[in-house]
Amino acid sequence: MRAQLTPEPSLSFSSIRINSRNPNPSRIPTSLHFLKKNGGHRLLGRKPRLIATRAVLDSATTEQLGLNESDIRNPAISSTYRNSKLPKPNQTVLEAQARVCTGPTQTRPLSEEQAFKVLDTILRSVRGELKDEEQVSKAQLGAFFAGMTIRANAFPEATQWSEGERCAMKKFWPQLVRVLPPDVIFIADPEGSIMGFGSAAGPHFVGNGTSEMRLVGALREILAGGHLGYEEVQGVLKDSFALKLEDGNSTGVSESLLSAFLIGQRMNKETDRELKAYCLAFDDELGPAPVADVRSLTHYGEPYDGNTRYFRSTLFVSAVRSCYGESSLLHGVEWMPPKGGVTEEQMLKFMGANTNLSLHQAKELIEDNKVGFAYISLREARPSLYSLIGLREQIKKRPPLATTEKVQQFITAKGRESIVAGFYHEGYEEPLLMLMKRRGVHSGLVIKGEEACEVDGVSLQSFRLEVNAMDYGFEPTDTPRTDRSVSKNIELGLAALRGEKGPTYDRIVLNAGIVDHLLGCDGAEDVSLALERAKEAIDSDPLAARWRPFLPVTQFLPLGAFE
Repeated sequence: MRAQLTPEPSLSFSSIRINSRNPNPSRIPTSLHFLKKNGGHRLLGRKPRLIATRAVLDSATTEQLGLNESDIRNPAISSTYRNSKLPKPNQTVLEAQARVCTGPTQTRPLSEEQAFKVLDTILRSVRGELKDEEQVSKAQLGAFFAGMTIRANAFPEATQWSEGERCAMKKFWPQLVRVLPPDVIFIADPEGSIMGFGSAAGPHFVGNGTSEMRLVGALREILAGGHLGYEEVQGVLKDSFALKLEDGNSTGVSESLLSAFLIGQRMNKETDRELKAYCLAFDDELGPAPVADVRSLTHYGEPYDGNTRYFRSTLFVSAVRSCYGESSLLHGVEWMPPKGGVTEEQMLKFMGANTNLSLHQAKELIEDNKVGFAYISLREARPSLYSLIGLREQIKKRPPLATTEKVQQFITAKGRESIVAGFYHEGYEEPLLMLMKRRGVHSGLVIKGEEACEVDGVSLQSFRLEVNAMDYGFEPTDTPRTDRSVSKNIELGLAALRGEKGPTYDRIVLNAGIVDHLLGCDGAEDVSLALERAKEAIDSDPLAARWRPFLPVTQFLPLGAFE
C-alpha cells in the first residue's frame, strides 16, 4: 500500500470504513475522508477493525458455564462489573423503550397487546402496586413518554403511533393523568394537543426552580421535534448535570425531565451545534487539563460500553506503540449500558492496576519513558458525567453523550495530538470528525465514512484504500472471540505481547501499524515499515519493563509473564 500523505500536511480528518463481511478476509477495503485546510491535508482517523480474521467461538459463554449473572459476582465476566447499588429498570417498559425511543426510521410501534401491557405496568407502578425491580423509575417514565410525544409530533406516518397504541392510550390515559407526577404529564402532552383528557396541565407546567425552568423551556422545543442553540444546550447541561451528594440525593433536576431531554435530543438527531455543546460543556469541571511533555499523544475514544463478542485490543496496542515513542491516553468506565461489555478498566482492574489515577498521575505515566501510556476513568476525569451511568441504563438507548465522550482531551500534549474514535451506528461519521476538528488536534480517524460532504464550510474529499493483509505476511485467521470474558481478553492480549504468533498478535500489529500510518506518525509513512516496527516492538521484548510499573501488583500477570 502506498502512503497517501502529502509533504508537510497542515491538518486532516479522515474516516475509514471496514467491511467485516468481506468474502476475502485477508483484504481490508476502506474509504477515507480528508479534511483539507490551507491547501494541504493530513489524515485524521480511527483504528481499523481488522478483517484479516473471521469469528470463531473460543471461550465458554456465561450460559454454558451455568452462571446466573444477577447472583454471581465474577470478576472474569464483564456484566458482573455493573454496580449492584444501581436500581434495575423495569424490563417490560425497557423493552418498549428500545422500540419507541429511537430514530424516525428505526422506531417500531407497539402492537395493541404490547401497548396495553406497558401502560398497565406503568399505572400499577405509579399506584405503588409494584415493588423493587418491578417499579418503573422516573427516568423510564420520562424517556418512554418523551419517545411517544416526539413520535406523535414529529415522526413520519410509518413510525407515529400505531392504532394499537392509540387504543391503549385512550383507555389508560384518563387513569394515568390522575396519578402521574406533573413533570411526566408535561412530557406526555406538553402543549395539550395529544391526549385530550386532562390536557391543561402540560401547557401550564414550568418546573421547580430556575434549573428546571430552563430545562422545561428547552424540552418544549425538543418534544416538538425541534433543536436548540449551542449556548442553550450548554446552559441546560451545566444546570442539570449536577453532582450527586453523598447522601445519594441530587442538587439537579427531575430525572424524568433529564431523561426526556437526553433521549429527545438523540431521537431528533443532534445538530453539530448541539453535539459541540455536549462535547465541550464540562472541559473546565476540574480546571485546566494537564499538559504532558511528550512529542506525540493519541487519545483513544473507544465506545464506553465495551465489547461483548470480540477481542478488545486497544490496551495492548497502546503498549506496543509506546515502545517507539507514540504515547497514548485511554479513557472510559468500568461498566456502561447498553452493552455492558469488556472495557479497558475491567481488564486493568482484574490485573491489579490502579484504575483511580488522577489526571496528573496519568500525565506522569504518559511522560515516563518506561511506560508511555495511561488509562483515566471518567469517574476521575468528569465526575458529573460519571454520575449519570445509572440514568443512562434507565433510558435504554444511547444519549448524545455516547458520541461526545469519545472525543475528549482529558490531558493535552506539548507535541502532536491525534484522536482515534469509533461508533456503532451510521450517520455519526461526520459529527465525530467535526468534533475532532473543533478539538484542534493534528490528526485522527473514525470508522465508516464514505460520502463527501461539507463540515463547517471545509471541503471533505473521499477515496478508497484497500489493505491486503497477506501482502504484509499475515495469513487469514479467525478473529478471537471473548464473549464478555475479561480474563480471556487479557489472556489473549498478554500471550500476543509475549510474542505468541496467531490472530491476536496479527490484530495488535495491524492495529498499531495501520493507525500509525493513517495518523501520519513519524516513521510510518510506509505502511510496511510501520508494521515491521510494531512487530519489532513485540518481538524484541521491551514490553515487560513497560507493564510492570503500570501494573505493580496483579493477580493475573506474574513477574515472569513475558519471559
